[in-house]
Amino acid sequence: MAKELALPARGVVSKVSVAKKLPKRTEAFVVPVFKDPEGGAEAIYEPSGLFDKETEKFIANALATLKVSGEHGEITKIPMPKKAGVDIVVSLGLGDRNKLSGEQVRRAAGLVARGLVGVEKVATTLGDFGLGPAVEGVILGGYTYRGLQTSEIEAAKAPVAEIVFIGANKQECEAASIRAESVVLARDFVNTPSSHLYPETYAELAADVAKQFGVKVEILDDAALRKDGFGGIIAVGQGSARKPRLVRLSYAPRKAAKQVALVGKGVTFDTGGISIKPSANMDHMISDMGGSAAVIATVIAAARLQLPVAVTATVPMAENMPGSEAYRPGDVITHYGGKTTEILNTDAEGRLILADAIARACEDNPDYLIEVSTLTGAQLVALGTRTTGVMGSDDFRDRIAAAGRSVGEEAWAMPIPEELASAMKSPVADLRNLTPDRFGGMLSAGYFLSEFVSEGVEWAHMDIAGPAFNTESTYGYTPTRATGVPVRTLLSVLAEIGAEA
Repeated sequence: MAKELALPARGVVSKVSVAKKLPKRTEAFVVPVFKDPEGGAEAIYEPSGLFDKETEKFIANALATLKVSGEHGEITKIPMPKKAGVDIVVSLGLGDRNKLSGEQVRRAAGLVARGLVGVEKVATTLGDFGLGPAVEGVILGGYTYRGLQTSEIEAAKAPVAEIVFIGANKQECEAASIRAESVVLARDFVNTPSSHLYPETYAELAADVAKQFGVKVEILDDAALRKDGFGGIIAVGQGSARKPRLVRLSYAPRKAAKQVALVGKGVTFDTGGISIKPSANMDHMISDMGGSAAVIATVIAAARLQLPVAVTATVPMAENMPGSEAYRPGDVITHYGGKTTEILNTDAEGRLILADAIARACEDNPDYLIEVSTLTGAQLVALGTRTTGVMGSDDFRDRIAAAGRSVGEEAWAMPIPEELASAMKSPVADLRNLTPDRFGGMLSAGYFLSEFVSEGVEWAHMDIAGPAFNTESTYGYTPTRATGVPVRTLLSVLAEIGAEA
């Protein structure tokens, strides 16, 4: 990033660089090893060429003595003699070389980044087997977020200060670093407590970082939203003393042949409003703006990577509180563009602010529209905590789901059944904000949003309720709390669209 972002705290990650040979004062050297495809017990180790023959023989013998197998994710530390030039050699198992994928490299890199805490400088040839995934893995896997803890982090628990990729392409490394840094930005936004991140401050922070990279910024405050008829955003945000905002971030390179609209849910905290949530785990609702964090980080990354596609992120921001001015079940609201919605439950609030934002985004006549939101608990019931549900135009929906899987952000295409049209009808408005039964909640939310997409726009809705915030244990390169999903999926899709021109 060009300058430090004014968040109360940021995650700590490793610096990544490239070099032609082993740098001086390298503490650890990571060597990839593979499982024997013929079933042998010993790992397959290929000398790096960075050490003399005696040292290479020492490493090979140590691997055999320690019975290193090369299984994926296996990490073994070997203390080295002084003349080797490094304190330890770390073998990193990548499994069967013939079945090696970018995601396996990414996950292994994340594991080794966490396994080498307290080390200042690490060098590796892991990039030989997929530089982009390796760089993303070490940055994302070593990510450490301590929030507002006042104690200093212990040196022995600090992530690796610098990871050097030997013989790597500098330009490719820089691009992978930007992708990973963008995920980190999204993580930092989501991890920030709602005491510090609310519509006004969030809008200012997003604008601040966007302007550093030449991204155009427009912010509508509460008065402007009322004047322009953004009834969904106003309704959800009116119960809070912290009034809503709508932020628009635009990256428009010259000669861009395609235009993509991104929309992200920015509920900075969700109590459920009058239809209040149970108190258990309500603290997790700081993550209800995960979709907005992802699209903000994506449009900034597009500018940094200079992708040949125009991208505009339209981000509604609101805090859903049960204040004296809060909207109520039974209310009818008028959205931007004129459609009306009957409120059956104030905890189905995300779709209301997204409806306004989608309608506004469609006024730009984009070729594609992608909306991202932590929208429904039904997503977790249907697909679990790690798989995004994708709905929308059939071909574009499938394309996005495939892109997610290709970069390690699991996604699955879901339908919008035609019978939902009658289930979402209201006797007093154009729509109601949920169906009266508990079935197909993820799908009905997708149907609701589809009603605000202009005809002819290829679109997709990504429900990331589970994948955006990891409440389980750390795995691969994914930490607990904010994950940054689906920034890498979005960047992959934007790169594909840019290549179409």
